[in-house]
Amino acid sequence: MTQALLLRDLRERLGDAHVLQPDTHELSAYQRDWRKRYEGRALAVLRPGSTGDVAAVMALAARHGVAVVPQGGNTGLVGGGVPDGSGTQLLLSLQRLNRVRGVDSANLTLVAEAGCVLQHVQQAAQAQGLLFPLSLAAEGSCTLGGNLSTNAGGTQVLRYGNARELCLGLEVVTVDGRVWNGLSGLRKDNTGYDLRDLFIGAEGTLGVITAATMKLYPQPRARMTALAACDSLQAAVDLLTQAQQHCGAALTGFEVMNALSLALVARHFPQLAQPLGPRPWTVLLELSDSESEAHARERFESLLERALERGLIDDAAVAESLAQSQAMWHLRESIPLAQSEEGLNIKHDIALPVSRIPAFAERCDAALAQAFPGSRLVCFGHLGDGNLHYNLQAPAGVPAAEFLRTHEAAVNTLVYDQVLAHDGSISAEHGIGQLKRGELAARKDAVALQLMRAIKAALDPQGLMNPGRVL
Repeated sequence: MTQALLLRDLRERLGDAHVLQPDTHELSAYQRDWRKRYEGRALAVLRPGSTGDVAAVMALAARHGVAVVPQGGNTGLVGGGVPDGSGTQLLLSLQRLNRVRGVDSANLTLVAEAGCVLQHVQQAAQAQGLLFPLSLAAEGSCTLGGNLSTNAGGTQVLRYGNARELCLGLEVVTVDGRVWNGLSGLRKDNTGYDLRDLFIGAEGTLGVITAATMKLYPQPRARMTALAACDSLQAAVDLLTQAQQHCGAALTGFEVMNALSLALVARHFPQLAQPLGPRPWTVLLELSDSESEAHARERFESLLERALERGLIDDAAVAESLAQSQAMWHLRESIPLAQSEEGLNIKHDIALPVSRIPAFAERCDAALAQAFPGSRLVCFGHLGDGNLHYNLQAPAGVPAAEFLRTHEAAVNTLVYDQVLAHDGSISAEHGIGQLKRGELAARKDAVALQLMRAIKAALDPQGLMNPGRVL
């Protein structure tokens, strides 16, 4: 009876078309995660169209004691945005909150709602001659609210920082339906606790982000992109050091890809040209310059010439056009898709001090090869900010699902032990969700966990916000 009353009240507020139930609608797009590892069943999928709608939903859910799972573009990789299998949770889709509310060119800020697709936010900034630099492979479908809820990183963290660094203010609906309007465009506001940072990276466990004020930047006048071949990961780190010294803040991208990463792209997407051919490691560098294109090219080519002279690289290809630059980035962004085509894999989104990465890789690679003979290591990611996607594919000919089911726990233990031994983190940008909840409980500092639980209890005493995630 309580559920029936709740659903009646939700329909009165949102309209029948925006309260979807599993018995009458196909809801797999909402109830199954992107990796197809988790699939639940919601009491209903709700599609509010405004912050007021979200506030009404949260107030009703709190009154009836019903849990709410917020969802953006459902592109997460740790199972943080789908319901459990109980059929009792409300899935709150933010996709209809998709307006860019305004751009303040003089203040270099943009206010957008949580359901805005990241690419549309980028385009809104570009239409004003400005840059919104958050960029990742899923930008055509992921949403700003999800980016903030997971503190997304992407390919330009080296220059501009994670989503947290790009956000100046938030609008948030609390678990009991109140609205906090913190959409300040101020860069300085020292008036107490920074509430914004509580909700960024909280994965929807403390409240619902409904809008955000984001930083913008002038568009660079020139952008140079290149692929460079390295014989070792240490050489790639040394190249990064040289590039930072030579280019300073103009270095906006520094990605690394091992041989198997690009081999899988060649296998599953043979139409994508690979200018350098097979190499132990391939680096993708990008420089964005506020000066002329000629000046940027001179700096870039000088950097690569020095790297060749010092033996840090043995070959390089510089993009001669925007199309060639986009093709180079497309290679990098196709690696996760190629892995998906190859089959289920054991993913690790890890962060390490850049200086410790070669030692970590040497030890962890060897340990995995010894413990799991024939397994294939796909290592790629944002070397410039110390974030590696360190994934293990099943041996050739071994069913991927069986390998994952049998060995995932042992692989994770081995990898995460090495990560922590090298002063790293088990999650760099994907979050914790339900996938890494047990690992967090076992490996996070005890005092930090106590503080996190205290915050959760204070803001969500009934445990209704995305339960079973993070903590």
